[in-house]
Order: sequence, then C-alpha cells, then structure tokens
Amino acid sequence: MTATLNILLLLFLVVSAIIAVRCRDLLSSVIVFAAYSLVMAVLWQLQGAPYPAVALAIFGAGATPLLLLAAIRKTGGQE
Repeated sequence: MTATLNILLLLFLVVSAIIAVRCRDLLSSVIVFAAYSLVMAVLWQLQGAPYPAVALAIFGAGATPLLLLAAIRKTGGQE
C-alpha cells in the first residue's frame, strides 16, 4: 500500500511540476506550486523525515505562495 501511494504521489509531483512551468496564468501556477510543495512535504513525512517535511510545509506550501500572490497583486498580474 505504501509503495503504491509513493508512486502516485511521485507521479503527481512530476505532473504538477510540468503544469506549474507550462501554465500561462500566474495565479494558477502559484496554486499548482503550493500543491506541489504540500505533496512533497507529505512524501518527506512518509519517508521518515519529519523536520524537512515541516519546513517544506511551512515555507514551500505556506510562506512562498503568499509572497508570490502578493507580488502578483502588486504588479497587477502582468506576465
């Protein structure tokens, strides 16, 4: 069961990374990036590394998307 979950999460990581880079809408790209970071934190936790998982959840899925959204808002969402 754990191996299947790991494979599905890794597949989601690859797909979400491609979508985040290829997406033309900045807001959508930030949302996909936050989902990518959250799934990566879950993978770290499943691998038995709680400290990197918590750090990635705080910074990768929390603080960084908020800063990116603030930057998008300040610039008016121009690409």
